[in-house]
Amino acid sequence: MIEVTRKSDDAFEVVVGEGDDTTRHIVTLDDDYHRKLTNGSVTKPELIRRSFEFLLEREPKESILSKFNLRLINRYFASYETEIGL
Repeated sequence: MIEVTRKSDDAFEVVVGEGDDTTRHIVTLDDDYHRKLTNGSVTKPELIRRSFEFLLEREPKESILSKFNLRLINRYFASYETEIGL
């Protein structure tokens, strides 16, 4: 389960897992990066959800930073922008 909740225009809380086995993350996403990746084709929460799916295919939820800007993913995974681009 990946649950994304908007906290402000650019900040989101993401809960990953089930029951007591969950992790919580605060993710920021600015409008420019959102447009760059999606050209507005999906909402910010949907992009974040898909980005977490991308991350979870590559690492366990416990390895995902507890607080980060979505732009950071591309530093760790060079294929992120190409694979996630819509």
